[in-house]
Amino acid sequence: MHLLRSERLSAVLLLIAAALGLLLANLPFGPALVDLKNAHLDLPALGLDLSVGHWVSDGLLAIFFFIVAVELKRELVIGELNSLSKALLPAIAALGGVIVPALIFLAFTFGTDTANGWPIPTATDIAFALGILAVFGRWLPMRVRVFLLALAVIDDLIAILLIAFFFTTDADLAALGFATIAIALFGAVSRVMKPRSAWILARKPQWPIIVVLVVLAVLAWYFVYRSGVHATIAGVALGFVMSRRPGGRAAHALEPWSNGVILPLFALSAAMVAVPQVRPSELDPAFWGILVGLPVGKIIGITLIGVLSMLVVRRRSGATPLTPVDLLVIGALGGVGFTVSLLMNELAYAGQREVADEGTLAVLLGSGIAIVVSAIAVSLRSRWYREQRRSREGVGGAFSR
Repeated sequence: MHLLRSERLSAVLLLIAAALGLLLANLPFGPALVDLKNAHLDLPALGLDLSVGHWVSDGLLAIFFFIVAVELKRELVIGELNSLSKALLPAIAALGGVIVPALIFLAFTFGTDTANGWPIPTATDIAFALGILAVFGRWLPMRVRVFLLALAVIDDLIAILLIAFFFTTDADLAALGFATIAIALFGAVSRVMKPRSAWILARKPQWPIIVVLVVLAVLAWYFVYRSGVHATIAGVALGFVMSRRPGGRAAHALEPWSNGVILPLFALSAAMVAVPQVRPSELDPAFWGILVGLPVGKIIGITLIGVLSMLVVRRRSGATPLTPVDLLVIGALGGVGFTVSLLMNELAYAGQREVADEGTLAVLLGSGIAIVVSAIAVSLRSRWYREQRRSREGVGGAFSR
């Protein structure tokens, strides 16, 4: 299980799963697999009408968003975002990395019926980005990783808000009310698991509390789904309200399952689309908006807005944590949309199957370009930092150690 906590392995598994899904969908038996993914496993008595693919994207993926919310809460409370001064620069850079890709997408799709997919190229896959950094960025200073982590966490928060507000159908207020009650109870019960709670100090068994938490989490997910809000938002809400230390333990326990099963399964399912047999000129404008918006929009948005904000900070305080080249590297990493972009693509084009398939291919290709570009950029920057470190230490020569 320790291996499945590795950022490198997580990124590799995601890439393999996506490539496998795309390959399987385009083999002779591919249509049968796609039909299986779209087959419904309904529970009419409970009002659940979900296909196999939706059980993955709406159900299992809520666990991934729970972990994201727990990590985000930690950063906001005791981490790199726990003060305005720490959060300001990555927040501004993240905002630039959302606005510019969205504008590029709209430049391609303005006036078409697929312009509503503008949030798709705005997401950054934190697992993939950190995986690339771990593989190719051995000599990069910690401040680069910290800034990337802060930016990606803020990016995730923006993505969560976009999903909640732009991909919500007519809300059922009664179901939303029941979901709120279940979430509030979940947060209250989680306090019993705090290290110094009366229950823990009395050395009472923890499993009854865990069972209650699981039941409340399932109820919260069910009522959020019935409310018309995307069901993954339940995972976000549960992660935010859970007591911090019990939440950290829960996220730690779930992380291997998320990295090794849930995310690869989602990538496999989302990438299972047939390559359209059309000329490039016949592809929907949304395809080009995503393909260009992810790798190009993120680099421009994060780098340009980030550099401008750093100039203001330098003028006021005389110091800045990063150089423009560091921001360029982070911008390249930000173009790896993958998981959240695939989810947004499914939500945006749920009623336009052909456009959704083209959007999936665009996310995979755009993220693939960003992976290659960022791997090269991270490697070159890491090598530069290594040489700088050697020169400062007075070490040189082909045979030096």
